[in-house]
Amino acid sequence: QVQLVESGGGLVQAGGSLRVSCVASGRTWRVYVMGWFRQAPGKEREFVAAISWTGGSTDYTDSVKGRFTISRDNAKNTVYLQMNSLKPEDTAVYYCAGGSNFRDYEYWGQGTQVTVSS
Repeated sequence: QVQLVESGGGLVQAGGSLRVSCVASGRTWRVYVMGWFRQAPGKEREFVAAISWTGGSTDYTDSVKGRFTISRDNAKNTVYLQMNSLKPEDTAVYYCAGGSNFRDYEYWGQGTQVTVSS
């Protein structure tokens, strides 16, 4: 199996920046794509960003393009989500996920809370 552990969430003012991290352990060779999802209170979980193993392919939801950047350090089995120009609507629990392609994610972390105050 693959274990994913997120960190780096917290409280930030609107317009500020935050970086969340996700460390993978276990059978990490099974994970080709790493992604970030988020779930706000009362809303369904939504896709935020994803990155391929090589880092050569990335994908973002429209609402974060130009503000968020996903990256990975394979030597550390870590994926990052740099979030800039944060808005109150970015407030959510952010989940790290791993899968074999950009559509299917088999492994999930426990989530980290990001709160953006206005």
